[in-house]
Amino acid sequence: MDLSNLKPAAGSVKNNSKRVGRGQGSGKGGTATRGHKGAKSRSGYSRKIGFEGGQMPLQRRVPKFGFKNINRKEYQGVNLDTLQQLVDNKTIEDTVDFETLVALRLAGKTELVKILGRGELKSKLKVTAHKFTATAKAAIEAAGGEAITL
Repeated sequence: MDLSNLKPAAGSVKNNSKRVGRGQGSGKGGTATRGHKGAKSRSGYSRKIGFEGGQMPLQRRVPKFGFKNINRKEYQGVNLDTLQQLVDNKTIEDTVDFETLVALRLAGKTELVKILGRGELKSKLKVTAHKFTATAKAAIEAAGGEAITL
């Protein structure tokens, strides 16, 4: 190896070779490859998101419908069969409160919990949650337990 065959590492040199806007003699002067007139030929041009060349944009062509209630409360559902499975696995004994559900990762600490009525509950449980469905409350009380609303 000598000085005659030294080359930079592959990918290290990014030579664009197109020097635009450097006079007529370069062949890329004048409009500097931007074409004539129009928004894209101007300096400072930036296209708005969703712009379709002046055609009515998709988000304005498509009809809007529906209603989003800003006061809606989202509940994290926990079913009775899930609670029964926890009892069977001896994870919980006789009380299920919000802290227990958060610790077992059935709900987040900022979420509201609603007990749902899927499955059946055989064991006597004292369940504390933000909401209960009518079937869940009836099933808990039928098993001899207690449903306490927070």
